[in-house]
Amino acid sequence: METLRSVRAAAVWPWISTAARLGLAAVWLIAGGLKVGDLAQSARAVNAYQLMSYDAAKVVGAVQPFLEIALGLLLLIGLAVRLTAGISAVLMMIFIAGIVSAWARGLQIDCGCFSTGGALAEGKEAAYGLDILRDLGFLALSGILLWRPRTRFSLDGLLMGDAR
Repeated sequence: METLRSVRAAAVWPWISTAARLGLAAVWLIAGGLKVGDLAQSARAVNAYQLMSYDAAKVVGAVQPFLEIALGLLLLIGLAVRLTAGISAVLMMIFIAGIVSAWARGLQIDCGCFSTGGALAEGKEAAYGLDILRDLGFLALSGILLWRPRTRFSLDGLLMGDAR
């Protein structure tokens, strides 16, 4: 017999997951949208991490905004939520590792997550700790969706006969 607590949880979790899905969709759409207009700057931001050759950074910088927008759109409409959350989680872990690497090597760069990125102006300090905490929060949203991918108002729900 279901307890009142489990019935309430079953009613609340789809709403929590919906908020996580829409929040993460906004993150990806904003991040990708800010970069897609200047792919050369996106490449320079990737190159600032000094983790790959400039040619590889150009490719990553050109692809990344489109990947972010695609993830955002998939989450917005609620299609392949668990898969998209998994890809999001992997990307967040890569981003966090990149920021930690830049911090550990003493680089003074803007992470480029929601900006043009690249080297910081003279006298300006990087906020790596805040960047990492922010990305951990986004990783948590991905984790919620990996654990509980059923959300309200999603194409997945419509296709699976669970559209509420």
